[in-house]
Amino acid sequence: MKLKDLVGAGDRVIAGMLPVAAAGIAANIVWPGVFRMGSGTGGQTAGIVLLALGGPLWLWAVGQILVGVPRGRLITTGPFSLVLHPIYTFVALLVIPGVGLVLDTWAGFAIGAALYVSSRIFAPSEERQLARDFPSEYPAYRARVFLPWL
Repeated sequence: MKLKDLVGAGDRVIAGMLPVAAAGIAANIVWPGVFRMGSGTGGQTAGIVLLALGGPLWLWAVGQILVGVPRGRLITTGPFSLVLHPIYTFVALLVIPGVGLVLDTWAGFAIGAALYVSSRIFAPSEERQLARDFPSEYPAYRARVFLPWL
């Protein structure tokens, strides 16, 4: 089993959003007042809720990849039944914004958005590979996933 089989387009997704993340984190350190949301405990509570939802879903999806991909399986259950790319989606839309809310910075939303956009650019290569590897299973999976556009 090659590491590339586990990573998919992840290396390109991360590389695509890394400049935004680095700039956002650096700017947040240099000018923290500009990035502060001032949402207080309400924002922190919302961030904890996002992390409580996104963290376990992300870990579940990673676990499924680590177990299913080496066995040559198309993963269609659990988080994969909710969205096509749960690892990217949950980190981009729940985990990173949740961290931003907990830390009282809107940079989390910008970094999450950059990750989401990067995943939408590079994830189609994973989809093409899955369609080649699972010619009958993958189209059926895509047709029944709950939120195929995320």
